[in-house]
Amino acid sequence: MKNYTEFLPILKKTSLFSGMEDKGIQELLACFAPVVRAYAAGEIVLLAGFADVDLGIVLDGEIEAVKTTAGGAEITITVMGPGGVFGDILAASGSKSPVTITARTGCRALFIPHEKLLSPCAMLHSAHQQLLRNLISTLSEKYFQLSDRVDLLIVKSLRKKICLFLLESMKRGGSATFSCGMNRAQLARYLNCERSALSRELSRLRAMGLLETYRDSFKILDPQGLKALL
Repeated sequence: MKNYTEFLPILKKTSLFSGMEDKGIQELLACFAPVVRAYAAGEIVLLAGFADVDLGIVLDGEIEAVKTTAGGAEITITVMGPGGVFGDILAASGSKSPVTITARTGCRALFIPHEKLLSPCAMLHSAHQQLLRNLISTLSEKYFQLSDRVDLLIVKSLRKKICLFLLESMKRGGSATFSCGMNRAQLARYLNCERSALSRELSRLRAMGLLETYRDSFKILDPQGLKALL
């Protein structure tokens, strides 16, 4: 039996295994017999249009989910680091993936077969019941995250879109100084705008004394000023 002990610290931080003890997680992993796969930066993890039968958990590195519009534009739907859970909605529904997931950096991911995830084994581990409850909570949380993502994308003004993104990032991180984890090209794709237009608006916001920027980091100097622009 494969030993998954090295992955326990990150697995315990995921929404899927939240509140579980090491013993319970080990019992589940022994039943699931998950597979760990490694990816190089830029390598495809899941291609849009294909059905995924496994739920994935990012163990290290980062992945990015991108949707291609009818006009050919690429929009970043989400970026996940260690502990990120993906493919859970597909595993539960059997639908084809609407996004292409690629490795933003070299990374590893653990995959759990969906049929083992949704169907308890003969041992009927109590941890499996907790896992299914956690899965429902994870899906519910993603619903609201997607709602927030839609709210951002439908804002027509780029300045308002940037302000909303910055304020939500500050709220989520609990600090006026934070890293978005994306360079300007990646952030432009996330906001569905041109990189040059994004750079111009950020320069204007800096000139207004509302924020400071350094590479992928931001410092909000005047949150109320950003809110006023919304």
